[in-house]
Amino acid sequence: MTINPDNISNLRTVNQQLTFSKFKTGKEIVDWIGPMQAQDYNMSKWALGIRLQNSTEAEINREIDSGAIIRTHLMRPTWHLVSSDDLHWILELTAPHLKTRSASRDKQLGLTDAIIRKCNKIIEKELRDSNHCTREELLSELVKNKIDTDNNRASHIFMRAEIEGIICSGRHKKNKQTYAILDEWVMRVKKFNREEALKELATRYFTSRGPALIQDFIWWSGLSLKNAKLALEFNKDQLLSETIGGQTYWFADSEFKSESVSDEILLLPAFDEYIICYRDRSAFLSGVDNKKTISNNGIFYPSLLKNGQIIGTWKRNIKGQRLLMTINQFKPDKDDHPEFLLKCLNRYSKFIDRKIELNG
Repeated sequence: MTINPDNISNLRTVNQQLTFSKFKTGKEIVDWIGPMQAQDYNMSKWALGIRLQNSTEAEINREIDSGAIIRTHLMRPTWHLVSSDDLHWILELTAPHLKTRSASRDKQLGLTDAIIRKCNKIIEKELRDSNHCTREELLSELVKNKIDTDNNRASHIFMRAEIEGIICSGRHKKNKQTYAILDEWVMRVKKFNREEALKELATRYFTSRGPALIQDFIWWSGLSLKNAKLALEFNKDQLLSETIGGQTYWFADSEFKSESVSDEILLLPAFDEYIICYRDRSAFLSGVDNKKTISNNGIFYPSLLKNGQIIGTWKRNIKGQRLLMTINQFKPDKDDHPEFLLKCLNRYSKFIDRKIELNG
């Protein structure tokens, strides 16, 4: 397969399962695509839903409550959704550099190793025997044990417990997220040595997100240049590469045909992998529109996608069972078909089970 600047973005929509998805469950999506950024929890569930046909938020919640999909700190470091099958081996690969990256902030917050060990013991005691607890419940226990949780310390305490493989997300309790003991909640089903893990992570990335650059993979995974190069070397027989404009793109073989590109409009969630997993976003987002899509402090807004290009943004305001939607197209096109926008709005309405009303 030959790639060119004109089909890079459309190839990515197919590989990311945004168009012509071949999967039926959220678990199948995270098995295929690997970790998906998820600091905006509700939007991350739509990131799964938009890659499935006729899915609902309730179905995604059931998969999370079953332990098939886990939300935890995994790479860069930030929240991710990840398949329960992949959590252990990816965490073992990325945890060392996650600890290194958080060490300076932990020191600023006065979170010494001794304090972290004390916090971990308190948290483990509360969660033991499948007693899934909310953040608020665990915070209460930490405070009772004279642990200072103010000034962002709580977030770092919980993140360290996740990075050290002690806790992960659990089942919902009264519509609130909880934590669980990792080894109680998630079975270890895959065992990789470091070389195998590097190879598998690169395979997953370039198969589901290619064509992409090694710099994109480094940005997404948080790996060093040395380890990223090793990961690609381990995949030299599985992946293809092509150089365009002096840059080498890596991807898996595909039967993609340009004429199969869909004209539908998609409502991408905030922090969607289609945008956030690439360091170089020029294939689908102009420099001018980049400022409208990504804030100066790194907030990735919900976006409109058409034919592989970001064409606008959207935002929602939930009022009871009503959902007020505001659509902002960067360059409104008189040839746009209103039914395409209506179709994507109806799809989102069914997913969240709320009636949508357009603002303006």
